[in-house]
Amino acid sequence: MPPVRIKDHWRELRIFESRALFAGAAMALLALALGGRLYLLQVVRHDYYSELSQANRVRTDPIPAARGLIMDRYGEVIASNQPTFQLELIPDEVPDLKRSLHRLVKLGLLPGDDIPELIRTIKSRRTFDNVPIRLHLSDEEVARFAVRRFEFPGVDIAPQEARWYPEGPLAVDAMGYVGTISEKDLAHIDRAAYAGTAVIGKTGVESAFEKKLHGTNGFQQTLVDAQGRPVPKPGVFAKDLEMKAPRPGDDVILSLDLKIQRVAEAALAGKEGAVVALDPNSGDIIALVSSPGFDPNLFARGITVKGYASLEGDPNRPLYDRALRGEYSSGSTIKPGLALGALTDGVIDPDKPVFCPGFYHLPGGRHIWHDANHEHHGEVDLDHAIARSCDVYFYGVAHEMGIDRISAWLPLLGFGRPTGIDIGGEKPGLVPSRAWKEAHFANPANKVWFPGETVNLGIGQGYFLVTPLQLAHYASILASRGHVWRPRMVTGLRNPETGRIEWLPPVYEGDLSNISADSWQRVVHGMIGATTYPNGTAYAQMRGSVYTIAGKTGTDQVVNESVTGNLGEDNGFSKIKEQYRDNAWFIAFAPAEAPRIAVAVIVEHAGFGSMGAAPVARKVMDAYLLGPDGKVLLPAAPRGPYSEPSDIRPKVVPSLPALPPPTPPASQQVADRGRSQPASARHAR
Repeated sequence: MPPVRIKDHWRELRIFESRALFAGAAMALLALALGGRLYLLQVVRHDYYSELSQANRVRTDPIPAARGLIMDRYGEVIASNQPTFQLELIPDEVPDLKRSLHRLVKLGLLPGDDIPELIRTIKSRRTFDNVPIRLHLSDEEVARFAVRRFEFPGVDIAPQEARWYPEGPLAVDAMGYVGTISEKDLAHIDRAAYAGTAVIGKTGVESAFEKKLHGTNGFQQTLVDAQGRPVPKPGVFAKDLEMKAPRPGDDVILSLDLKIQRVAEAALAGKEGAVVALDPNSGDIIALVSSPGFDPNLFARGITVKGYASLEGDPNRPLYDRALRGEYSSGSTIKPGLALGALTDGVIDPDKPVFCPGFYHLPGGRHIWHDANHEHHGEVDLDHAIARSCDVYFYGVAHEMGIDRISAWLPLLGFGRPTGIDIGGEKPGLVPSRAWKEAHFANPANKVWFPGETVNLGIGQGYFLVTPLQLAHYASILASRGHVWRPRMVTGLRNPETGRIEWLPPVYEGDLSNISADSWQRVVHGMIGATTYPNGTAYAQMRGSVYTIAGKTGTDQVVNESVTGNLGEDNGFSKIKEQYRDNAWFIAFAPAEAPRIAVAVIVEHAGFGSMGAAPVARKVMDAYLLGPDGKVLLPAAPRGPYSEPSDIRPKVVPSLPALPPPTPPASQQVADRGRSQPASARHAR
């Protein structure tokens, strides 16, 4: 039997050698990969990882830019900044957020009601950002936290510049206010640009010009220890720490005249209403008031949930901007505009007398529309119809024009659409039409436009809605005889570093064409009659003026006469509950021959425009046009160091003839043929 070979040494040697060769190749490849990786980390990406390692010991803190100032046309400051301390935290460095916040509540540094909203805001921010959680700490609160500082890792006190409104509520609806950056704000801002910033513009100029006012933040690198605390003495590392100074926001110059603003606000004190005054030669807002107002410092300091609920629940609605957002029936203030449209379309003869028996009915109709207080004007032409605010005359004008002409004409005067003012937030009002009614009513029977609704529109009642800003804009169009300027609040931007002012040009939107000079003169003549003719609706309030005023009163009915009629035996104004009283309107421009100011005033629940609103407008115009000696200031009088240089001058219009005496009525007494009328059909004096 041949011998069996149990072990093959040569084969084992070959296997070992091949395995060793494979292992060696694998080790060489791994060594090569390791070497390549080390080269990548140490050489190719050295700068990147060096920066990351630096970040582990160096913290970059944002330096918020100082917010730009807001000034009136003379340079008087309305919004500025003041140094303060705020409480802030870095979410990454707070071990237990809810526990830390509730402990701060126990220390009296945070209101308990604000915790849920505060947590949502903190979680919506980047975890490594400084998040302000309390603005404007008092000295006592700073001291209270300082002694317990060690108990709150990640929470600290930081010095900041906070928004400050030295005049309090003055011009708040024009200027607006800043408030704490909310979760909603974070959705549409550059978070990096707002790192370390506590507030943002919420309304008015503060919001509309936020980008200009905010400025550009800087940063400061700080050496920190393992716990993220700043190292008091960085030593040799100090030279490697970078710092970039912030660029402050631009200062904003408004067209407002704070002197006139104060007069307007004082005239409305204790009342609910609005005043808008503007320059008809440029669209510059001179005064903008919504009353009552509120102190914007409440929001700049960080208003509490309870404090905001108190303002929001106030029955006088101080947060409601009546000047831009209040929508009311125009009352008789629309009559000059309708007259202008009727003259342009050749619908009426301004010299043809129309008999006013105190009531009106459509041809073939049985419904009766009454004049205000069932007043009988007798025979009136256009001049006297405007001056004495004859409802019957304008019932007829509206009927002759028809809803299609009216709905096409009124937008040309600025109604039914926003004026385009540069601070935004305004409501468009409403110009009704056949198409509008058909689209907005569900019941087929209500989709039809009825002739009686056109009659109501003749005195500014029914569906027609306007804002005080729109009426002031409309008054300025009448004042300038058809020149349309877009209302604006901001006239210039000042660079705080160089002092250079960039003046913003006014926006001219064109002329109302195809209107004859005679038509303009007849309408303005009637408005002058309202303030100078002894039977004019505003004669008593404008009597004695040293300049000529063109004006028009109006009354916006709040409720149906069937309601007010049950409140008093004689339906006297004093016997009507205040919430049921009519709103008072007055529009005007002056001097009528070369207008420099146009005004619209509404006083809610004040009754007739002549008694409730006209005195307010008179105070505003006197303050703007008269000097300390009671004489009219010249148009070229200096306006102040921050006024825009401009070649715009008031347009001089032809002098107007004296108003002729009224024609006596053909009948001294006309029987009252009915007292019932719809809510929208009552007068608008």
